[in-house]
Amino acid sequence: MLLLTMDREEKVVVRFRDGKLMKGYLTEFTVQSDTVTFRGQNTGNTLQVPIDELKAVFFVKTFDGFHEYVEKKAFGTRKLEGCKVVVKFTDNEILVGIIDGEVPWDKGFSLAKLGDNAKGFFLTPADGDTNNDRVFVVGSAIQDISIMTA
Repeated sequence: MLLLTMDREEKVVVRFRDGKLMKGYLTEFTVQSDTVTFRGQNTGNTLQVPIDELKAVFFVKTFDGFHEYVEKKAFGTRKLEGCKVVVKFTDNEILVGIIDGEVPWDKGFSLAKLGDNAKGFFLTPADGDTNNDRVFVVGSAIQDISIMTA
């Protein structure tokens, strides 16, 4: 079981499937958890959100983001090892990035059964200049995944 230990407060933007988002500091999370627990940025209140309501958890450099920056959705902008993927969410947003290690779903194409009861997987964006350091992608919010070869 992967438990994130909070040596420092990790800034996150929690994106819901309905388009809503919340910003805060992650306090407890595992890839197997049914909930994500974080402290709200402005309120300081601890919130516990069901994972099934989420699209993704974005681990960000800054809460404000880089509004003028246009993310490069291509490989080769950053040297990373791992499985190159293009993720398309049910709301048609697309993320391009690297999954460290094995493809985290059975037989490569079925998202119905993520290994070890995981609710999703971590993706490192292909573009290192984006505001996102990494993203926890919720498996049930994915419409399609393409695995890039070569």
